[in-house]
Amino acid sequence: MHVAKKLLQMGHSVIGVDNLNNYYNTDIKKDRLNQLKQNHHFVFSETNLIDSKSIQENLKAFEIEYVIHLAAQPGVRYSIDHPEACIENNIVAFVNVLEFCRQRQTKHLVYASSSSVYGMNTQTPYATQQNVDHPVSLYAASKKSNELMAHCYSHLFNLPTTGLRFFTVYGPWGRPDMSPWLFSKAILNGQAIRLFNHGDMSRDFTYIDDIVEGTVSAMGCVAQPSAAFEASLPVSDISSAPYRIYNIGNQNPVRLLDFVHTLENALGHKAILNMQPMQPGDVLNTSANIDSLYNATGYQPKTDLADGLSQWAQWFIHTGQHYAT
Repeated sequence: MHVAKKLLQMGHSVIGVDNLNNYYNTDIKKDRLNQLKQNHHFVFSETNLIDSKSIQENLKAFEIEYVIHLAAQPGVRYSIDHPEACIENNIVAFVNVLEFCRQRQTKHLVYASSSSVYGMNTQTPYATQQNVDHPVSLYAASKKSNELMAHCYSHLFNLPTTGLRFFTVYGPWGRPDMSPWLFSKAILNGQAIRLFNHGDMSRDFTYIDDIVEGTVSAMGCVAQPSAAFEASLPVSDISSAPYRIYNIGNQNPVRLLDFVHTLENALGHKAILNMQPMQPGDVLNTSANIDSLYNATGYQPKTDLADGLSQWAQWFIHTGQHYAT
């Protein structure tokens, strides 16, 4: 929704594609959509990306120059319990998007990867040149597969593709299964919040406005073959094909306990902590090296955690709680 809003503000016409599934409360999805529908340059197509025929049929009337693919089945833990949903929505659907872009000869495909792909890597900050062949969840593996499939289409069909490894996105209108939402709801209701690995974890929390700026900037920076690519010593973020991988993060990892304390201040309530062991599929720390995106687009995150959580808390108190009941 936020990316679509930004593009509309910039004067683009936007076609939104989603199947509005019930992975979480569909009311928030519909209310996001209603905001976009107020702009007459926005059109919505309720389409399931798993169904290639529906994509072609529902979008045949539109001339589409750029595709930003942010749809997915999210959730590290969800992918462990529901592998089929992960495969269908993150792999089958992505192949269909690639085929659509190939057939339409779109100028650029920008798609969401994830910081989860870094898996068992312990060298931080994570850099896009690092090996990411050891994922620890099916969700992470599905996102890495997106990068591999995108490279095939870039190489075989000269389709410019850019994958964005997002780092723990938060902000108004976010997903109800993410920690800011779960923690805020529990804190305001006087319920305990679960902190895995006894809170001894850190995340590179990135505010939604910074994510939007990076995403839109990447769209305008169409992937090109890299003269620096060496086939004898290949790295994963560039290629002799029109292919790029970037990190989008805040480049300032925060300990989970510090995140909770900052959220307490923003909400004006204390949290009750329920310390839990490490969960399967989780990683201890995430931290983004964003040098390559900065060099390509000038991307620099501007929102620190205190400011971001203050904006989040105000939205949640006045709007978000309605969807949390």
